[in-house]
Amino acid sequence: GDLSNLILLAMTDNGLSGEIPAELGQLSKLESLYLQANQLSGEIPGELGNLASLKYLVLDSNGLSGEIPAELGDLSVLTLFAMVNNGLSGEIPAELGQLSKLESLYLHDNQLSGEIPAELGGLSNLIELALNTNQLTGEIPLELVGLSNLNRLSLVGNGLSGEIPPQLGSMGALRYLLLADNALSGEIPPELGDLSSLRSLSLSGNQLTGEIPPQLGNPSRLTSLSLGENALSGEIPLAL
Repeated sequence: GDLSNLILLAMTDNGLSGEIPAELGQLSKLESLYLQANQLSGEIPGELGNLASLKYLVLDSNGLSGEIPAELGDLSVLTLFAMVNNGLSGEIPAELGQLSKLESLYLHDNQLSGEIPAELGGLSNLIELALNTNQLTGEIPLELVGLSNLNRLSLVGNGLSGEIPPQLGSMGALRYLLLADNALSGEIPPELGDLSSLRSLSLSGNQLTGEIPPQLGNPSRLTSLSLGENALSGEIPLAL
């Protein structure tokens, strides 16, 4: 059949199996592709990068494997990129930093490895970045500080190391800063107290040392503060 005018393709929550057909990349007018909650397997076809009109790509909760195709960085109008809870491996392609319209990037609960690409710091419209529960290593890229609209940064449950960048304190829109269960070291930057919109700060399960900065009591909207399972010392600040 001729589906060349298809705008929406939604096959969510079925028992679909097999691989994602590469031919879907020929649906030139497609704006929304929802294939989540099935039993799809195999690799994601790079041909999906040809979907020049695609705004929403959701492949969550399948059995997809292999690497994320670099070709997906060509989806110039994409706003939602979700591949949660699969078996994806390899590094996060630096080409995803070309997705200038992207607002939400959800890659958590996979087996992604390597460092977080500095190029993601160029996603100026990004509101939510969730890379938690993978096997990512290296330091938190300073370039992420440039994400001025970012509301949620979740990097929980990886192998990230190094110190928490004090510059994160300049991310005025940030409400959720979730860095628990990594190998982060050094002291907690007092600059995090400058995050006036912060609702939740999770730093537990790292290798943080030093005293708890009293500045963490500054954000008036803070409802959750988790600092357990570190090597912190000193007294609990009265400001908390």
